[in-house]
Parts: sequence; structure tokens; C-alpha cells
Amino acid sequence: MKTAFLRKSYDEVVAMPRAPHKKPKRPNIFFRTLIRVLSAKDLIPLNFSIVKKDLEKAGKGPYLILMNHSCFLDLEIASAIFYPMAYGIVATSDGFVGKDWLMRQIGCIPTQKFVSDLTLVRDIDYMLKRKKTSVLMYPEAGYSLDGRATILPRKMGGLLKLLKVPVLSVHVDGAFLRTPLYNELKNRKVPVSAEVTCLLTPEQIRDKSVEELDAILDEAFTFDHFKWQKENDIRITEPYRANGLERLLYKCPHCQAEGRMRGEGEHLTCHACGKVWRMTELGEMEAVEGETEISHIPAWFDWERECVRREIEDGTYALEADVEIGMLVNHKAIYLVGDGHLSHTKEGFWLTGCDGKLEYTQKPRASYTVNSDYYFYERGDIISIGNRDCLYYCFIKGNTPVAKARLATEELFKLSVPESRRKQ
Repeated sequence: MKTAFLRKSYDEVVAMPRAPHKKPKRPNIFFRTLIRVLSAKDLIPLNFSIVKKDLEKAGKGPYLILMNHSCFLDLEIASAIFYPMAYGIVATSDGFVGKDWLMRQIGCIPTQKFVSDLTLVRDIDYMLKRKKTSVLMYPEAGYSLDGRATILPRKMGGLLKLLKVPVLSVHVDGAFLRTPLYNELKNRKVPVSAEVTCLLTPEQIRDKSVEELDAILDEAFTFDHFKWQKENDIRITEPYRANGLERLLYKCPHCQAEGRMRGEGEHLTCHACGKVWRMTELGEMEAVEGETEISHIPAWFDWERECVRREIEDGTYALEADVEIGMLVNHKAIYLVGDGHLSHTKEGFWLTGCDGKLEYTQKPRASYTVNSDYYFYERGDIISIGNRDCLYYCFIKGNTPVAKARLATEELFKLSVPESRRKQ
């Protein structure tokens, strides 16, 4: 997927008007059909199948549709499931760059990833109540890094109580494994299936507490695609299946070195100690020689999280990276404004650059996670921070692992905001 990048000075971008708010549009049948037709050819190789459960409980709608976020095919999968039904789509603002008109015609509603946005709540309510149109939402907001759900925002249950409409859940298997983000969007031969369920009726939402609704959502978004792969004997034989795996498995469990891992072909190599692992056809890691410290990829990621947590607790955590800075202030382009430096410590993020003109800080309690993305619009790995006024896309120079920034942000948020307050 491509987007528009333009080089501008920092002063020029700061002076630009922000994107005006526009009420979302109900997509007409022409655009709904266009998406369905264009996506059909992409779904044919997937051997795509759909299972529907308990949908009679949901009634006629409109619905709030919650779907796990796997890959760039998600919108096409949704079209295959729900066509010809009209629905709006909550989408990241960078997806509107250079194509604002088209995105709005197909019903997309812009929002900033991991940034509090009360306007989005009003837009969803407007679509459901005024336009009588269902809304598709990816509550994880970001793509899965390790094949499991990205942390869900707390108080989603409060949103369900506000909206008072039936909630459908869509769980997709196979899409993540077919095109994992770390693998730079290379396709692999994996069957894809979806299960659509009536998760909650308005009566159930009314009778349950926000905490109970959050627990139901957490359970619905508990999955492990690598575990699913092994249990279903899904063999991925492509010779490039470990390419880019160092984006996820950035730390060596043998020598503890970071940023020295390299995934190529079917192997992951630590260039600090020389140890090599093979990624099997069933998605597990096995040492070519010696002990296999961790075979399950999500368990390896959990171990990296534990290491980050210890660094934070003992005061040694610090992530430093030279970056190229992109700014998103409207839907015309992502503006490349120059070079800078990004720091992340227990105090939060600190971005400086543009010959001293730019300085932005973001405290740990600002967000429960951060947009760490691989191969962002085929340009490079990024860490994105910011607020409703401006997003800063920090394109990493060098080997700084952006996945570590996400782990650290999540752990710092837990430490800065007590659990009792996170649930309020």
C-alpha cells in the first residue's frame, strides 16, 4: 500500500490548517459493490470460508461490528462477509492521505491510533442512530505484532452501553500468518477463515457492568495464531518465512544481545554470539545447534516483555534512535520535515529535531500503548506519537527495535496508572 509523502519545512507544516471534521457518510450500493468486486480476486487464493453463529439473536441491526486486525486484507474480508449490507468503517487517519474523498465514499471514519478521540464516539453514534448504518471497528487499532491481540483499550464496555446496539464479533484465522507485518507483506499460502458471532445483545449490554463487558471483549480477543497454526497442521513452506523476524524477536535469549538478530530465509541468526534458529514449517523456533531456549514465538515475545519490565524497574531502560520525522496534520500528505532524535525512558517520549525547532514530549500515562509499525507504507519501521493536533511518524535509522518501544510503553503505562484507575 502506498501513500503520499511530501518534503516541507517544519515551519510550513506547523502553519498549515488542520483537517476539518466532516460527518461520516453512509456508503451507497455502488461503492459497496465496487469494493466487493475488486476484493473478490484477492480472496480466491485464500480458500476463504465463513461460519456464522447465533446471528438471529442480533436482530436487524444496525450493529457494532468488532473484528480482529490481522493484515491489509481485513477490509476485503469484511466485504465478503457482510455485502451488500451498508456499514461505516473506523480507519486510521493516515489511510485518508491523498484519498480523503474515496475513503469517505466507502464509509470510512478517520481517527488517530491510540489517541483519545471523543469525536470518534460521536461519529459512531451518528452513523448508528441517525444514519441507521452499522459500524465496523477494529478495537485493537493496530495490527498484531506477535499473532496475538494488541491490548484493548479499557472502558470499551462503556462505549457499548452508550451505543446500545447489538455487537457482532468477527474472528479471522489465517490472515495474520498469510501476510505477517514483520515479513514485509510477502504472501504465503495459508487458508483464511472467519467466524461471525452475535457477541452481545442490547439486553445483555444493559444488564452487565462495564467491567463485565470488558471481560467479555477480552475473551473474544484472546487468540494465538501461531498456536492455531500448529494445532491445525498449517505448514508454511515458503523459503522466506523468517525474513524480517528480527523485528519481533529482537533480543537473543542465548547471549541477551539486542539489535543483532537477523531473519533471512528460514533462519534467525544472532550476529553477536552466532547462534542460529530455524523457523519450522509449523511456525516454531528450533536451535540449529544446542538448546532451544524458547520455541513458541509469542512466548519469546513475552520473555522480551519481561526483560523490558525489569529494565524499567531497575532504572536502566532507555531507547535512543536517530529518526527521519514525518508529520500528519491533514489528509493531503505525510510531510517529511527533517531529521531528529527520539528518546524513550521512564519519563516517556522526547522527540527533538528540525534544527532545534521541534520538541515534543509524551508522558507514560498519555496512552496505554504506542503505534509501533513495521515497513510503514513500504518506507520503513516507525514509532508514531502525538495527539489530535499532530502525529509524528519517527522513521527509525539503524537497528533500534520498534517492538521494544511498544512493550515499554505498555509496561510504563501500567506502572504510571494504577490498575484500579485503568478500569474506571
